[in-house]
Amino acid sequence: MSKQSVSTEFSAKLLRPKSSEGAENWAFVILPGEVSATLPRRGRTSVDGSINGHEFRALLEPDGKKSHWLKIDKDLMKSAGAVHGDIAEFEIEAVEQEPEPEVPADLKQALTASPQSKAIWDATTTIARIDWIHWVESAKHAKTRTKRIQDACNMLAEGKKRVCCFDTSGFYSKALSAPKTAE
Repeated sequence: MSKQSVSTEFSAKLLRPKSSEGAENWAFVILPGEVSATLPRRGRTSVDGSINGHEFRALLEPDGKKSHWLKIDKDLMKSAGAVHGDIAEFEIEAVEQEPEPEVPADLKQALTASPQSKAIWDATTTIARIDWIHWVESAKHAKTRTKRIQDACNMLAEGKKRVCCFDTSGFYSKALSAPKTAE
């Protein structure tokens, strides 16, 4: 059973990601647990929202602690008049229907090379495709990513429509987390 979509308001501090390339060009917030609990799933979830009254659509990522985090790019920060360290006002609501995810080039190429895999891929739900992509993209090493793509194509070719045993929230596996903050 899916949860009813609810619009939720909250305030959160715009956090600066720990030194990484382009860290000055974006910020992130970790959703309060009670806000995240209003969303339909613990895994990746698309929302429509606003920051300081400026609208956006975004894909929330799981933080591995039964909540989500939101990446805010420099253009949205600028239009919202917000900078790192500011407390911003947010309103979010899960989208009524998840948009079709962008398939990474390497996965798309592998699916195209395997008509059986592609047929099952096309027959799955949008949420299932989001989970397959999330499983591939959550690999920390190129070798693991390559193996996951290969395994995904094999499982799909066998008729498997869902990734088995992949914790989309990151809570149980501790595989997913929000970015580290700069001190």
